[in-house]
Amino acid sequence: MTADLIAVALLLAVAAYACAGGTDYGAGFWDLTAGGTERGRRPRWLIDHAMAPVWEVNNVWLIFVLIIMWTGFPTAFQTVFSAMWLPLALAAMGLVLRGAGFAFRKPSRRLVDRRLYGAVFAVASLVTPFFLGAAVGGVASGRVSPGTDASVDAWSSPTALMFGLVAVATTAFLGAVFLTGDACRFDAPDLVGYFRRRALTSLAVVSALALTTGAVTHEDSPHVWHGLTHGLGLLFVVVAGVSALATALLLVRTPGTWVRVTAVGVVACAVIAWGMAQRPYLVPTSLTVADAAGAPATLTWLAVVTLVALVLVVPAVVFLYWLDTHGELEELTDAELVGGSGADGGDVSRGG
Repeated sequence: MTADLIAVALLLAVAAYACAGGTDYGAGFWDLTAGGTERGRRPRWLIDHAMAPVWEVNNVWLIFVLIIMWTGFPTAFQTVFSAMWLPLALAAMGLVLRGAGFAFRKPSRRLVDRRLYGAVFAVASLVTPFFLGAAVGGVASGRVSPGTDASVDAWSSPTALMFGLVAVATTAFLGAVFLTGDACRFDAPDLVGYFRRRALTSLAVVSALALTTGAVTHEDSPHVWHGLTHGLGLLFVVVAGVSALATALLLVRTPGTWVRVTAVGVVACAVIAWGMAQRPYLVPTSLTVADAAGAPATLTWLAVVTLVALVLVVPAVVFLYWLDTHGELEELTDAELVGGSGADGGDVSRGG
């Protein structure tokens, strides 16, 4: 029972990272496709302002995933990371380069440096979700089992490649939806339509890839296909589809909070549908949740620590998002710094 609860917590952490981290990757995707210096100036300006306050905190969910997996399911952790070390290593390299590129681009004074760091950030934002998705797809395809040697075949199967493409398209969809709302928040009406069109286009691409992935898994991963078309897996697939329709309808109207909720619902339900489809396996069809679980005492303490961490972290993250969406985390302008205006509206130079 404890192992099942930990497995649910692991799945929810993966869903949280897919939504939070995916939005950041999507912003990088649109940074990559924004065009040249002049054409892409406005979209990149919005991307920088929208991401700056929260982009690092989104990786907290990835940390949750890794800790829960290696502590609660060490056999599964060893199996997956041994067989998929190359795509996971490339994804980890992309994470580092992406963060460095984004951090160094804005303060750089020379145009050539900004272009270099911007290119690193944008390309890594494309590469990282692809390899993460390919690794997940390789596991879902059933080509990984305890003792499996690392092989390109494991993460280049049809299912793995489709999962990688879906991951990229999904991040692009989330990024465009959130940037549409950010364009309204930053009073940039020219960018509302710009990102709305990209959100609708990427949603259509995600839908087409999802249907194609279903056809591929029917032949390449029959266990996952059966899970997606029956029981809880099918239920979450349906909810994801309904959320996608709701997102499309909300996007053609004035963007608001609800369109973000439905967009997150699309991605979260899709991830949970995949998790439900694999039941009772962590690694189909060779390693069940029960077989992969660690010692009972370890699982008990992990459940306690996870609960405490969520009680502490979730409210803090929610509060951070609230501050960001209400404009409380904006950087001071040069005029404000020179004028010495404090956060309480007083004059710092005069003591307030």
